[in-house]
Amino acid sequence: MQPAFSWQEDHPSPALQSIRPATPLFSGGWSAAVAAALWRGDQLGTAVSTVWPSGFAALDAQLPGGGWPGHGLTEILTPHSGTLEWRLLGPALRPICAAGRPVVLVGPPLPPHLPGLRFEGIGERQLVWVQAHTAGERLWSAEQLIKAQACGALVAWLPQAKAAQIRRLQVLATSFDAPVFLCRPVAALRESSAAPLRLQVRVDMDWELHVDIVKRKGPPLEHTLRLGSVPGALADILTPRMRQPSGLMPSDTEKESNGHVVVRAPAHFIHQRHGSPAH
Repeated sequence: MQPAFSWQEDHPSPALQSIRPATPLFSGGWSAAVAAALWRGDQLGTAVSTVWPSGFAALDAQLPGGGWPGHGLTEILTPHSGTLEWRLLGPALRPICAAGRPVVLVGPPLPPHLPGLRFEGIGERQLVWVQAHTAGERLWSAEQLIKAQACGALVAWLPQAKAAQIRRLQVLATSFDAPVFLCRPVAALRESSAAPLRLQVRVDMDWELHVDIVKRKGPPLEHTLRLGSVPGALADILTPRMRQPSGLMPSDTEKESNGHVVVRAPAHFIHQRHGSPAH
């Protein structure tokens, strides 16, 4: 049997000469998709797919691609599940709902508080709540939703998920166009995870979220991000002083040696009640 054509390096076949790459090649000879998937270890990765702004400029500046990624998992690790996730993800879910795309919740530990979510711009018409109580039900529901491309964003609470199960979800999510958020306890930091993006979130007294990016495509982030996050229902009624509750707490010098706390009234209040102090 004779070969269809003979290979000659010095005299390539005219048929081979007519073959051109199906996708444009960038520097290094890579296609656009491959070039976007590669990054230097000391640089942030670029977006392989669409990203969704987080609503926090300081956070977007540290996320590869400048926002929450599609085609992959994002892990949100918190000390108390069911509350901080909304304050972090609410600004990103708002435009998804505004576009008429459903946001699906799988197994939230607390029932969604619809009046509070309305203040965040998340309407109940776009909110789908899957009441999955067991670990198996939550995993199965998340898998089916990803496979079916059935929502504009998926938020799943998976406190008991194993590393192999996270890996399976990550493989499925690579073909999913929307962002997928997995909410897990802080204890999961001790476990390996296939999720390309992992964040630890906690809150302080002054309505701020403290965010540590513990894993991303790029160098580790050495400092903690402090993101202003006043809940929507309170944003218009908090006074300037109440926006910084820590300023109302007594300092160490105002604590007596017996352990009791001495709360000092403001000077203008003392003047109004008792007149000017004697000199």
